[in-house]
Amino acid sequence: MVPFEFLDSLSYEIRGAAMDVYNELGPGLLESVYEKAMIHELRLREIQVSSQIPTPIIYKGEVIGDELRVDLLVDDTIVVELKSVEEIKKVHYKQLRTYLRLLNRPVGWLINFGEGDFSQGMIKIENKTFKA
Repeated sequence: MVPFEFLDSLSYEIRGAAMDVYNELGPGLLESVYEKAMIHELRLREIQVSSQIPTPIIYKGEVIGDELRVDLLVDDTIVVELKSVEEIKKVHYKQLRTYLRLLNRPVGWLINFGEGDFSQGMIKIENKTFKA
């Protein structure tokens, strides 16, 4: 089981990194720019982060592909999906929930750098099917 305090602390750092990136770069850039900036900012905070993680698609016990890519995996624990769109849609939530389920991670963050009010652009999602 991942301790709640660890997830909370790591989530705090992810949010802080995202706010720093947003304050520095502002809205309207490509997702790839925000991804590189987030990687840099998290590493400045001495947090381990991987990007574009192949996500295996398992169907009835068989891996049938790995075409999906997770934007960021922070400390091998929290999935971060980055967007740069005017508005988060239901499909974005579904995408992150699917990544959490496929990778069996407890928490994910959906971060939209295109949001006018950036505080509304950071959404935490818990994986209800997570198995420690």
